[in-house]
Amino acid sequence: MAYVHAEIASQPDCWREAAQLAPTVADRLPRPGERVAVVGCGTSWFMAMAYAGLREHAGQGETDAFQASEFPAGRRYDRLIAITRSGTTTEVLELLAALRGQVPTTVLVGDPGSPAVALADAAVTMPFADERSVVQTRFATTALALLRAHLGDDLGRLVADAEVAVRAPLPIDPAGIEQVTFLGRGWTVGLAQEAALKCREAATFWAEAYPAMDYRHGPISVAAPGRLVWAFGGIPDGLPEDVAATGATFVHSRTHGCRTVLTSWAAGRTPVDPMADLILAQRLAVALATSRGLDPDAPRHLTRSVVLA
Repeated sequence: MAYVHAEIASQPDCWREAAQLAPTVADRLPRPGERVAVVGCGTSWFMAMAYAGLREHAGQGETDAFQASEFPAGRRYDRLIAITRSGTTTEVLELLAALRGQVPTTVLVGDPGSPAVALADAAVTMPFADERSVVQTRFATTALALLRAHLGDDLGRLVADAEVAVRAPLPIDPAGIEQVTFLGRGWTVGLAQEAALKCREAATFWAEAYPAMDYRHGPISVAAPGRLVWAFGGIPDGLPEDVAATGATFVHSRTHGCRTVLTSWAAGRTPVDPMADLILAQRLAVALATSRGLDPDAPRHLTRSVVLA
């Protein structure tokens, strides 16, 4: 498990480097007012979702996120951003090739020598965040950190929270749960989806994700003792109490079963940045794999990049 452990722990350093890189590549990233599409596959798609929510909330322009295979060909954008760790994913390469000469494209990629770099109009390469693991952690979050820095976010607090997250105790014993549901609101819906994917990939664990406001419209029916509900970012009024009534455990950056936890995170500031919370969820996924006798560096049925014939 050397790869994924080390890569999760390196995220504060990677995010710090992304903050330094962002000003030097600003001309390759969306300008305020542009209509932007952001695409990716799997984890990269969930980071695209998070960025789209952040950019629109910042008032910088309409921003849509798509799986690369589901990009609406008839819709017009001023710029397309593709997030791809390897730069070899078939769906991303096919989309970049199809859009050449039609819309400016920028690829965020780990490998500077990948085919995606040659196909895109511009590239932001981040070899310092590339990974050996099949399960993606630091590249995706570093791409999001860079995009947040470009939006004007101060990453100093984010990095500080991340440095705590890589060593803080997990909020729950992974051996004591049989199911987890992750929740988010706004841009953190993408983080919730990513957290659930990490549990499925690394540990073949039953994990779901939903917008927090929609959770009580059906998904709460699976909540029960021995199951976990983990929320990112802001939470709707009454949600912790509704989850507690089911017997499930509720985890938030400030609460655990309606009790305050990880209070050192919040010294003088509330709430903890949800991306730091995602690090804890990544670590939970690895711990779940270990508790189930699995190797998260060798996930079942997965390869580092999906290259189709």
